[in-house]
Amino acid sequence: MIDFRLDDEYEALRKTVEDFAQAEVAPVIGPLYEKEEFPYELVAKMGEMGLFGLPFPEEFGGMGGDYFALCLALEELARVDSSVAITLEAGVSLGAMPIYRFGTQEQKETWLPMLTTAEALGGFGLTEPGGGSDAGATRTRARLDGDEWVINGSKAFITNSGTDITKLVTVTAVTDVMENGRKEISAIIVPSGTPGFAVAPKYSKVGWNCSDTHELSFSDVRVPAENLVGKRGRGYAQFLSILDEGRVAIAALSVGLAQGCVDECLKYAKDRVAFGHRIGEYQAIQFKIADMEVRAHTARLAYYQAASKMLRGEPFKKEASIAKLVASNAAMDNARDATQIFGGYGFMNEFPVSRFYRDAKILEIGEGTSEVQKMLIARHLGVGA
Repeated sequence: MIDFRLDDEYEALRKTVEDFAQAEVAPVIGPLYEKEEFPYELVAKMGEMGLFGLPFPEEFGGMGGDYFALCLALEELARVDSSVAITLEAGVSLGAMPIYRFGTQEQKETWLPMLTTAEALGGFGLTEPGGGSDAGATRTRARLDGDEWVINGSKAFITNSGTDITKLVTVTAVTDVMENGRKEISAIIVPSGTPGFAVAPKYSKVGWNCSDTHELSFSDVRVPAENLVGKRGRGYAQFLSILDEGRVAIAALSVGLAQGCVDECLKYAKDRVAFGHRIGEYQAIQFKIADMEVRAHTARLAYYQAASKMLRGEPFKKEASIAKLVASNAAMDNARDATQIFGGYGFMNEFPVSRFYRDAKILEIGEGTSEVQKMLIARHLGVGA
């Protein structure tokens, strides 16, 4: 029989992160969010807890866990704040995972011990100012000059790319163009501080205000030829595989936000009095909260299934897209309904639901838009293939 109960080890992790989110994140995140400050102390504490090393082997400073463990942590963090959760997700999925999956032994030994402990953060530079969802339209170029890559171009919306502890960004670049016009795209590590590598001022964003996001530029940036990650010409394919895993993680984060909306509304419905009654006594409020719980519950099952297939080594691309689509929709719908339940207070930044509302929309865009997910699902069904 199918059993969706977490085993003791997973449940212990989930409870530990839940307690951390409530005791350490919740009391401080509001002011940090409004001041748009990166949560360095929280990141350090998460590093000490081993959260950045959850899916990595102990030999590289990791916890020897798996990707589902990371997803559980992301869900619990996002129940309180998505900025903190996405910092963890990007640090693992985009900063460290490409090196772990495709890097050389030397690259792993050099970078992973500091990335898995949050002593350092890494970013992944894929998206470009004119690219958006069309990641294959890469314009950034890299050419070999002796034993060095020379990189020119720019990247946009890159997470964890400009903090005081950011040590590298892995960037995709066109390293050749075939006779048929197809681009050869490779991935290359660019350490922070490399001459010609410039980090623009942080974006002014609608949400994720404690998350670090920048545009990057590369002007004759020179790095050693051995900074190539994986095989030359496989950079785009490598990233697509990383993106499949990342969609499961973003689904988990979305479920956390959706559940956080339920949590806040349950508390508010029991305390808020209108027309002589607690608003939770009114059927209109009851039905809204019930719909919110259904969305969060359904989305959780979707990412659990995608994660289970991934851990078994089975194809999970379709399930990852379904989970990401369902969960991001649930997050957006729950954030809207939570704001409505709170009424005017839902529009005030002192209440968490206003932060949830600001953070929810990007979940329908990042790691592949909802439209891209529908396209991928249809393709796996054989429609328009």
